[in-house]
Amino acid sequence: MSKSPPGASTPLLAVDTGGTFTDLVLLDEGTIRTLKVPSTPDDPSRAVLDGIAEILGSGRPFVLLHGSTVATNALLERRGARVVLVTNDGFEDVIEIGRQNRPQLYALVGHRPPPLVAREDRLGIRGRLGPDGEEITPIDEVRLSGLSDEIRGHGAESVAVCLLHAYADPTHEEAVAETLTGLDIPVSVSSRLLPEFREYERTSTTVLNAYVAPIMDGYLGRLDRDSGAERVTIMGSNGGALPIDRARREPVHTVLSGPAGGVVGALTWGKRAGHDSILSFDMGGTSTDVSLCPGRPLRTREFAIGGQPAAIPVLDIHTVGAGGGSIARVDAGGALRVGPQSAGAVPGPICYGRGGSDITVTDAHVWLGRLPADAFLGGDRALDRAAVEAPLKLIADSLGSSLDAAAEGVLAVADTAMERALRVISVERGYDPVDFAVVAFGGAGGLHVVELTDRLGAMKAIIPPDPGLLSAYGMLASPVTREASRTVLLTTDDAQLHERLDAVLTELEESARDAIVAEGVEPAALSMERWIDARYAGQSFELGVLAEGWVEAFHKAHEERYGYQRHEAPLEAVTARAVVSAPPPVVSATHLEEASGAPHLVARDVSLGGRIHQTGSVRRRHLRAGHELEGPLIVEEYSGTTWVPPEWTLRVDEWGCLHLTPSVTPAR
Repeated sequence: MSKSPPGASTPLLAVDTGGTFTDLVLLDEGTIRTLKVPSTPDDPSRAVLDGIAEILGSGRPFVLLHGSTVATNALLERRGARVVLVTNDGFEDVIEIGRQNRPQLYALVGHRPPPLVAREDRLGIRGRLGPDGEEITPIDEVRLSGLSDEIRGHGAESVAVCLLHAYADPTHEEAVAETLTGLDIPVSVSSRLLPEFREYERTSTTVLNAYVAPIMDGYLGRLDRDSGAERVTIMGSNGGALPIDRARREPVHTVLSGPAGGVVGALTWGKRAGHDSILSFDMGGTSTDVSLCPGRPLRTREFAIGGQPAAIPVLDIHTVGAGGGSIARVDAGGALRVGPQSAGAVPGPICYGRGGSDITVTDAHVWLGRLPADAFLGGDRALDRAAVEAPLKLIADSLGSSLDAAAEGVLAVADTAMERALRVISVERGYDPVDFAVVAFGGAGGLHVVELTDRLGAMKAIIPPDPGLLSAYGMLASPVTREASRTVLLTTDDAQLHERLDAVLTELEESARDAIVAEGVEPAALSMERWIDARYAGQSFELGVLAEGWVEAFHKAHEERYGYQRHEAPLEAVTARAVVSAPPPVVSATHLEEASGAPHLVARDVSLGGRIHQTGSVRRRHLRAGHELEGPLIVEEYSGTTWVPPEWTLRVDEWGCLHLTPSVTPAR
């Protein structure tokens, strides 16, 4: 994986590629440096390499930690590789049949996105294994011998191999993979990627991996080759870091790469600010990602992207198409809409002066004065407020409103979409937002967090230092992880259940441990967890619990989730998992000096409720521990802007976090 192990003082550079900006955070000799550069959607690696050259120069050794949206965008935009799927004869259409879920509940004729593999590119081969791995029908050796030539004839750029019950015995899949070694294209094998039952999800996951493998292999290969880094590590969707070799082989594990770093970073700062339970709120240029963390990040395997299931462990993140670059429009019925279309990095919002012509959320903030035109990127770059007027007037005229009311309407519509997302992960899952602090980050998070905190009924919002760069910071704070899993399907009626489970878990643990040690991690630094996905016999889906005392743990988890438990019913251990982790590097935070006087405020005009309010504005670098200021207030900094409306108070803690609370506690 690595070229040479870095020394203790080797700089660590975290890079997060977003839809509008690429963020860089450099940890060098205990000091943090930051940089934002415009993303380059046509070739994301160009922005990464340009940023590395600007923040580091050339010739210095460093370790690169990277969060990438390349796989995500390839899946969402359907511009991946041409995939040939090799499966069992008669099972070529599993990927298209899917489950019986109705994609649109009230539509007379539902619509599913087409599968990523065309019907003519699905090849069936004779041979069958049973659910215990026993061979029912030998694999067709004659068909196998000509399979490579057949796949070449299809013009395949990548191959997915998924045969029945390969989780129980990978022999047939390995035979297929071995005969394809001369193709010189990526081959994704389900028993290596996801040795678990549920044929549809396993097939879909393997196809997803194959679909993005050539793109990610080229992209990550260029970074590894041209970045000059001693080692390149990729942020995984489960909140842990992956070595670049594994990310190139199994790119499906990177589909939530950037947002996962944000959740880890938000929880790190939330705990530092005194709150173990947080709602992370990441509002960037293109989308908003939210996650609930009751003391730890929550993970799920019920995940889909672009309508395609991916049964991999991911952080439980909910995404909506509302960001600073989201485009506002009036629809045919006269209603104001915002997003999911985005102006992106090119041309970007109108106020950026790059040729944008559609009003965005950022333009609305600039027009209202909440994002001062002379304070963008800490004052390094001016925004063009005057250019916003004419396009905003078109929207205002369509709505029959003033320019200010139209701009406030754009923000209110965006807030509604983001509030809905926050309620999905909290209220709809039985959590009361009042028990959580909302940790806001991303370039636009601080501009919306107070309104959303108020709508949710939560009592506090927290803005960490450098909020627009927090996803990159979270990569520095993420452990290196490796997970191994296997479907076992054992019930509590089995007299040898515990012995069998222990044997499987021990084998999985050793496999994950050996893999992570081979990636250059010191064995003494490793920690290990054993998990069981369990269910009551006859149920369709599982709950994951720690393996130690898993029976009682499952009863308790089931009651918490569904309101009841059935001690008399037999349990089924469906899948065993072992997770091996190495701790992240120590990223220390700087204590702020105690405040000795009031900070310097600059007067600005902000439109609020149709009236102009004179509002104080302060540079965040001028704030000190203990400062307490009343809204309305604008806090300006390089990576983001924070808006504190009237009747809210801002307090600065010793770590530099901004704590936003109502000036008067509302009645509940």
